[in-house]
Amino acid sequence: MGMTAASASEERRLRRGLKSRHLQMIAIGGAIGTGLFLGSGGTISQAGPGGALLAYAAIGIMVLFVMQSLGEMSTHLPVAGSFHTYGTKYVSPSFGFAMGWNYWFNWAITLAAELVAAGVIMSFWLPDVPSWIWAAVFLILLAGLNFLSAKAFGEGEFWFAAIKVTAVLAFLVLGVLMIFGILGGTSPGMSNWTTGEAPFVGGWMSVISVFMIAGFSFQGTELVGVTAGESENPRKDMPRAIRTVFWRIMLFYIGAIAVIGFLLPYTDPSLLASANNEDITASPFTLVFERAGIAVAAGMMNAVILTAILSAGNSGLYASTRMLYAMAKEGTAPRLFARLNERGVPVMALLATAMIGLFGFLTEIMGDGGAYTWLMNVSGLSGFIVWVGIAWCHFRFRRAYVRQGHNVADLPYRAPLFPIGPVIALIMLIVVIIGQNVQAIVNGQLLQVASAYAGLPAFLLLWVIHRIVTGRRSRMVALDDMDVEGLEIKAS
Repeated sequence: MGMTAASASEERRLRRGLKSRHLQMIAIGGAIGTGLFLGSGGTISQAGPGGALLAYAAIGIMVLFVMQSLGEMSTHLPVAGSFHTYGTKYVSPSFGFAMGWNYWFNWAITLAAELVAAGVIMSFWLPDVPSWIWAAVFLILLAGLNFLSAKAFGEGEFWFAAIKVTAVLAFLVLGVLMIFGILGGTSPGMSNWTTGEAPFVGGWMSVISVFMIAGFSFQGTELVGVTAGESENPRKDMPRAIRTVFWRIMLFYIGAIAVIGFLLPYTDPSLLASANNEDITASPFTLVFERAGIAVAAGMMNAVILTAILSAGNSGLYASTRMLYAMAKEGTAPRLFARLNERGVPVMALLATAMIGLFGFLTEIMGDGGAYTWLMNVSGLSGFIVWVGIAWCHFRFRRAYVRQGHNVADLPYRAPLFPIGPVIALIMLIVVIIGQNVQAIVNGQLLQVASAYAGLPAFLLLWVIHRIVTGRRSRMVALDDMDVEGLEIKAS
């Protein structure tokens, strides 16, 4: 009886404090970061404006299919474990185990990467202050936001994302005015789409190589699936977030690349320089703002990019903490990490994740950075692996749901293009993962191959080891035996 009461108390303290506006901004903010503000210039330099547009549009459509799959599952079963829980229920316990630890590690290491980047950004204003001081300040800030409550995290992420969205909208408006010659002097017209090899530079191989960059840029959109476990009304808010967020993100990315393609030639050396993610003055956003007559463009974009970095760190800390908590609840991580404080925050999971992020940062500032590079390489494919898992889980879930006699019309949200959507997403994701560094495979550069694909064997190793240790209990779940029951959310 005491155990039951304790469990009920613990469940009550995992509070659903995230509102619809929080979910929408978390999903939008998760996909707008340095990949757009800095990396977009490199994609145009590599594949031309037409090639970059094609690549981002194709990956955007793939992400739409993944998000629709996630939307169907997360509205039917809105739990903090998200992909870990779906992998366990709809594929196999071993697959769910590998998915959960893969996702937790990915965002814990991403937190370290954001701390490193924040130090670089702050050196723009205060070059004499050591980067580790800024890392400590920002880690305390992000851990503090997450420590307060889910609502505090959501509120912080809402404003972080709002700043990024405002910057992109301002860029699009000013860019259109410059294209029509209203600002910034004479308009280049269509000249940058016809110069040299434009609009498609380097043929199909360049477009495919930009697929990888575009894929990395969109990573983070799946964060909204983790928030379903603490959403006030997931069955109403999740579908709304997924329907609206995709089109907004596509507008931002496609619009921004189109503006850059019109205003800057792909041969502009600044575009390639911006791809190193450190030179703020080379960002295509900075260049366009400067040409529009905004003298403080570099400082302004530096502040926006710092906001993007803090946003990514904030979301990553939240997502990885909830994933570790969910795994502890289901017995695939130490039970210690399932403890909640009175505000419904899994504090031990938060501290463990923050410490891993801090450890990753220390490996970069101490020694030659080799350990840090390998940690980043192992986590590099994690986002793509999670997307593969989402599509596969959804494909099997829907088949089992129908096979067991349920009516698809009863689902709170239905992915409209099933089964085509998840199948296309799976095929495209496999192409993206294999294509990470095809050139290194062709040239027999084994070290580069190992570096580019390190995350894949790490994931498979987790899957196989768990399968061996648990034996028959971790066989793939048969469609007839699959637990496809949903979760009713009681009004608070």
